[in-house]
Amino acid sequence: MQLNKNQQIIAEKIKALKDAAGSHSPSIFTLIERIPELKITIDACFLSNPYATDLFMRYLQQELCDTKKLRDVLEFYPSQNSVIAEVLANRLDLDKECIFVGNGAIEVIQAVLHNFVERKIVVNIPTFSSYYEFSNTKTEVVLYQLAKEKDFALDTQAYIEFVKTQKPQSIVIINPNNPDGGYIPYEELRLIIASLPEVENIIIDESFLHFAFEDDTYSFLSYSALFKEFPNVILIKSMSKDFGIAGIRAGYGIMAKDKVARLLQNGYLWNSNGLSEYFFRLYVRNGFISEYENVRKLYIQQTQEFFTHLSQIPKLKVYPSKANFAIIEILNGETSTEFVMKMLIKYGIYVRTCSDKIGLNGEFIRLASRSKEENTKIIQSLHNELRHS
Repeated sequence: MQLNKNQQIIAEKIKALKDAAGSHSPSIFTLIERIPELKITIDACFLSNPYATDLFMRYLQQELCDTKKLRDVLEFYPSQNSVIAEVLANRLDLDKECIFVGNGAIEVIQAVLHNFVERKIVVNIPTFSSYYEFSNTKTEVVLYQLAKEKDFALDTQAYIEFVKTQKPQSIVIINPNNPDGGYIPYEELRLIIASLPEVENIIIDESFLHFAFEDDTYSFLSYSALFKEFPNVILIKSMSKDFGIAGIRAGYGIMAKDKVARLLQNGYLWNSNGLSEYFFRLYVRNGFISEYENVRKLYIQQTQEFFTHLSQIPKLKVYPSKANFAIIEILNGETSTEFVMKMLIKYGIYVRTCSDKIGLNGEFIRLASRSKEENTKIIQSLHNELRHS
């Protein structure tokens, strides 16, 4: 069913905002502010665990709002970078000198790319565009295509051989990968790292690692041991997705002490805000983590069930994912942009088009898992839309 005239006008406004946002998506706040006639009920574009947001909000209400301590968090300067790193050290089982706290993972990514990646970097595609967009202009970016016919899974041996042939200074692997959710098992990832001692910087982005699993208990897999074993490893972690706190900008990097020292000597003294410091201090508390583990595992279970239901909808191909999102190929003849517009305008469901993702050949969207109730509404809306196509 096509859009009517008024809906087409809204679609043009959305397209203009998307074009202005470049290779990323306009925030839900931007859409609501600029297009007030647009009614958004479910944000399945941005990637976060809603149950974790609920958990954080409960602590925030009880410990800051009800006690009126929120004023202190807002009025006074937060601690310096190295102080927050010291807070994190015990939770991560690392020396504080190896931890660099960022104003979101994106700041850590930029800091690493601009300070340590000077020559050639190998980037897998499709992937998070910042790793090739934010590289220095003098850096040669070599793209390694993940095969669609292999569900975008990384072929470990072929990749190792490619890197050895290219002889880059740096490589980057997002695990699970964005936008497809493809996951490299721990031992395979270790094999890649062990096979490439000549690579100066092996950047592992673990921003979606809390959604991954390798057993039926959904046990969390830490990559800290990889950093301890291999001195060329740099770990980058966003807290936004798995803890549902994108609005407070919290992330960190784990890297060699000399690299952290170099970054701190060039700024980043007070790059955290009071709320992100509060979160990091909450993150190291065992009681909070115990509660978080319950909502993490519940969310993984519901997410995998969501993907199973999605895969049963005709005219969609859902690719395997161990993240909280999946890429879906649209097979009804529409472009991904057209499909995203219809889902947003007709059903109020915000989904990401992958039309701007290099390395994708076809019409793809990325769909994030939400709460069980919201996921049910998404499935019903997809059935309804595709029934008319």
